[in-house]
Amino acid sequence: MPETSTPAALPPLREVIARHGLNAKRQLGQNFLLDLNLTGRIARAAGELKGMVVLEIGPGPGGLTRALLASEAERVIVVERDPRCLPALAELAGHYGSRLQVIEADALEIDEADILHGRPARLVANLPYNIATPLLLKWLARPTLFSSYTLMFQREVADRLTAEPRTKAYGRLSVAVQWRCQVRRLFDVPAQAFTPPPKVTSSVVQLVPRPEPLADADPAVLERVTAAAFGQRRKMLRAALRTLTPDPETLLGRAGIEPTARAEELSVVEFCALARAYAST
Repeated sequence: MPETSTPAALPPLREVIARHGLNAKRQLGQNFLLDLNLTGRIARAAGELKGMVVLEIGPGPGGLTRALLASEAERVIVVERDPRCLPALAELAGHYGSRLQVIEADALEIDEADILHGRPARLVANLPYNIATPLLLKWLARPTLFSSYTLMFQREVADRLTAEPRTKAYGRLSVAVQWRCQVRRLFDVPAQAFTPPPKVTSSVVQLVPRPEPLADADPAVLERVTAAAFGQRRKMLRAALRTLTPDPETLLGRAGIEPTARAEELSVVEFCALARAYAST
């Protein structure tokens, strides 16, 4: 059985932040989540954690970390690049023993496979706003490393992740994510829940990797096709795709797509068909 302890015995987060002088830095995309009801809700939203390894990115002073450690997770691994936060996280490690592993590193540079060693894992994080999308695109390259991703983004990014065709938010990120994962928005988090409050509302989104991508396509080719299509999203595809080929209408015909369609009208499966057609030219 994993070691357990009572989170109530820990000092209040505001006290920890004051003692260690942990003012959130905008350049690091930091906004500390101190509401225990919300951190607990995020941890519960991650699903069954018993026997799992949970990876958290950007724990800061450890608000969400506490909620994850209060679950039945076998181990919680946190990756933090801000050295100011390490003493606060060390206090948590002293409280929970070997169930908490703290790694000082840039999350964009780590190899998650080297950390997990093949163990069943979930990823749960209040992502730093300034690197949230690059991190997600990095994980999408190997989405099945984790059985699920429960992540907080700016609501605008969450809109793009969950957007359906024929909506304003639908774009390259929508296609890339939905091609590999089932995506759903769980709930919004008001700015007032954070210290300091950001200027935007946040949203918690859950991504569950598909056993196989939604349709066959080469990822690099799919990215190139969506970049061309959405690069001029107001134009019909017969015009927008001229950056790919001098004869877009033939390409679209081979993919079974009307030349007068616009990028936002195509489903993920249709974009995959277009990518396959382009790859075979």
